[in-house]
Amino acid sequence: MHFLITSTQNPKVKSLLALEKPRERRKQQLFVVEGAKEVRMALEAGYKIGNIFFCEEILDQRESADLLREDKLLVPVSKEVFDKIAIRESSGGILAVAEQKTHRLQDIKLSKNPLLLILEAVEKPGNLGAILRTADAAGVDAVIICDPQTDFYNPNVIRSSIGCVFTKQIASATSEETIDWLRKNEIKIFCTYLKASKPYHESDFIGPSAIVMGTEATGLSDGWVQNSSANIIIPMQGKIDSMNVSNAAAVVVFEAMRQRGFAKPR
Repeated sequence: MHFLITSTQNPKVKSLLALEKPRERRKQQLFVVEGAKEVRMALEAGYKIGNIFFCEEILDQRESADLLREDKLLVPVSKEVFDKIAIRESSGGILAVAEQKTHRLQDIKLSKNPLLLILEAVEKPGNLGAILRTADAAGVDAVIICDPQTDFYNPNVIRSSIGCVFTKQIASATSEETIDWLRKNEIKIFCTYLKASKPYHESDFIGPSAIVMGTEATGLSDGWVQNSSANIIIPMQGKIDSMNVSNAAAVVVFEAMRQRGFAKPR
């Protein structure tokens, strides 16, 4: 175990704080995981963990017992230092640095009857995290982010996904690459779109399907709409014409699961 760190100017602490910036995460290919449950989920998903920072004053010893056996990785810090490095208020006094993985389309393993969730140009980490929770709950094969404006390892993605960024296959690619990949794998493309669309619940998601969501501000790009198998819409009964993208994703994905009898992928 390392010596207790009491200064925010410590090199280990400064290096960890730098990972709050996307550029630094890309450069170092590292990211921060907060909370014992989330660190455990990252380990179970095969992520390589580096230093584990913990504050004994606020640590939940029972919840973190298995992680505290990693003696060589443990870095004890004072409460002042932990308050500086933690983004969440309820991280349980423990966080870790982990190595990023590559997330390529060609690495996705499809089930016999795949259901995919695709997001184009998602901007808000909270939305991406919430959608990853939906993907985990529904048991979709994978989540693909096209032309992303935020990265999978943004601390707020990990926080809002409650670790579900580690439980699903994820990939990042351009929209063009993804459309080509879907065609090659004979997966139908269902684009959520406000114009010339039919209600989502009238669409047939029983076969191999990809549900594609755009941003709330601009929707989907023309390439997706032109290459879709069907354009779908969630009928609105109020004065607004759309829902938050994470809510919309949940509505459509669970309709697909209902049609499939909530069968688990094989």
